[in-house]
Amino acid sequence: MTSLLPQSAPPTAGHPGKLIQPDWAEIVRITPETEGISTFWLRFIDPQVRERYRFQPGQFNMLYLPGYGEAAISMSSDPEDEERLVGHTVRFVGTVTKNIGRLKVGDVIGVRGPFGTSWPMKQIEGRDLVLACGGIGLPPLRPAIYHIIRNREKYGKVTLLYGARTPKDLMYPEEHEEWKSHDISMEISVDRGDENWDGRVGVVPMWFYNFRIDPRNTAVLTCGPEIMIRFVIYEGLARRIPAERIFVSLERNMKCGQGSCGHCQIGPYFICKDGPVFPFSVLQRYVNVEEY
Repeated sequence: MTSLLPQSAPPTAGHPGKLIQPDWAEIVRITPETEGISTFWLRFIDPQVRERYRFQPGQFNMLYLPGYGEAAISMSSDPEDEERLVGHTVRFVGTVTKNIGRLKVGDVIGVRGPFGTSWPMKQIEGRDLVLACGGIGLPPLRPAIYHIIRNREKYGKVTLLYGARTPKDLMYPEEHEEWKSHDISMEISVDRGDENWDGRVGVVPMWFYNFRIDPRNTAVLTCGPEIMIRFVIYEGLARRIPAERIFVSLERNMKCGQGSCGHCQIGPYFICKDGPVFPFSVLQRYVNVEEY
């Protein structure tokens, strides 16, 4: 029987098939995004690794900081970046990521990967797409946006639903107009506005009530807080979008990247090895989302 899980790309970093030892990369640029979040642009030191390394939208690396450990961080950059830079947007919330936040341009960090399944960009060609994300859920979808822009003729109507806590927490605002110029409709909301905010105040799933969806030809890609993902799934199912065309990215509790430690297990699956991207049809019996 054919697996419903998206396919993982083959390991292509410095140790194909044995991703145990990290490869070393230099931080060549740091872009502050919002309070407590920055994007680190890495270039592999070994030219052969730099040339060989490839990732697919939605995959992640294990970033290693000697003396502190590793953290699983999705790539947030263009998979076809001509400079061979790999970007990771990091929120400084734990021991490893807080110490990554103290690094400077020129410092070196260990990288293992890429790991995991990717957004099914080939599988959803020809369909209308709804990309629904909140907060730090936008970075794992950003490579998919770049892929869509590079292959815009292969997709139908593309709608990005994006929410943040406040206007100051919106990520990559300097790129929004560029995305729109490639016929990507953006619907943005915040939980709390300020004196200068004239957009929508509310949660991401409420946007589903504002536009028409053809369930026969629509795929949903969603990433963000689990409560948001739950209601995005519900709204998709309520509009008769099949569960196998609702794709979710789960990134909690990943420790090893190889399914060895069991921290990220959900039902029979390991998020780091069988995910992080799943069709909801695979997770349906393990996630409490009410059917329509």
